[in-house]
Amino acid sequence: MQTLREEGLAVACHDRSDGGLAATLAEMCFAFRCGLEIDLPAGDPFGMLFSEELGMVVQVPGGSRDDFIRTLSRWGLSDVSVPLGRPVAGNAVRIRSGGKELLSLERSALHRSWSSVTFHMQSLRDNPRCAREEYDRIFDLDDPGIRPVLPWDPRQAPAITGRARPRVAILREQGVNGQLEMAAAFDRAGFETVDLAMTDLAEGACLDGFLGLAACGGFSYGDVLGAGEGWAKSILFNASLREGFAAFFHRPDTFALGVCNGCQMMAAIRELIPGTDDWPGFVRNASEQYEARFVTVAVESDRSVLLRGMAGARLPVSVAHGEGRVWMETGERLQGLEESGQ
Repeated sequence: MQTLREEGLAVACHDRSDGGLAATLAEMCFAFRCGLEIDLPAGDPFGMLFSEELGMVVQVPGGSRDDFIRTLSRWGLSDVSVPLGRPVAGNAVRIRSGGKELLSLERSALHRSWSSVTFHMQSLRDNPRCAREEYDRIFDLDDPGIRPVLPWDPRQAPAITGRARPRVAILREQGVNGQLEMAAAFDRAGFETVDLAMTDLAEGACLDGFLGLAACGGFSYGDVLGAGEGWAKSILFNASLREGFAAFFHRPDTFALGVCNGCQMMAAIRELIPGTDDWPGFVRNASEQYEARFVTVAVESDRSVLLRGMAGARLPVSVAHGEGRVWMETGERLQGLEESGQ
């Protein structure tokens, strides 16, 4: 699979497991919100569709089938691989065998059936309104599913290539665990990264020598009682820290990035940050559950220096949070964000 990806011969894949090939194909089209045209080879269609033996379904780019088979042959797998069909636009799932149609259903109906047990469990365990909202989304045929859009080549992403490497503080608090990945990303983009803990700042370190500040995520303060709120209060209720952060944010040559707990923290100290009158806060999820999901975000504006040139992108992102619900004090604040392109 790694070789297929490196050679551009695998668009999507899914292992065959519980439910066999039938469930595997269904789950793939649920994620992509598409239809399927499947033509099984002659033989035992029941066995082909529901066997749970080891196997993999791979979507191959158009026109690359011969290259795909040649790559499989290096490992002796070409003889145990069969073409199945193709994804299609729309909502129809059709499966044929030997020219005979075995199944013709709407993908949304299959998805609703597949999700029904989860829906009933969530209705009893979680907020029933949230469970119903999620279940009803299945019939939103305009939902594009997981379809990333990248308007640029990531291999040609801009980076600082001169001798000057601006210093960025990779800020962490107790329980934060994303600082190494954050530092690696900034290092790759041409920055000099410095690991900076809140205890360093409390003991006399300062932000004066940094042009950038990245507050990381994880499980600050055990991810309980507001997660990033505890981090924010350690700044707001310490006169020295409060003054240092306010001075950093008021400098005209600085930027800041908050991710996960760091985002929650920055929202909670917005009184120290210029231009944040319309910023939201983050409160407990309406589902009353810790949510871990794979979602798609759209970049609608590139006003932020961190999003420059990224407008129009649709990016798959993993999210995991207990307090990820955006909360606005008034509708006017949301309107203010929209009108300012934020």
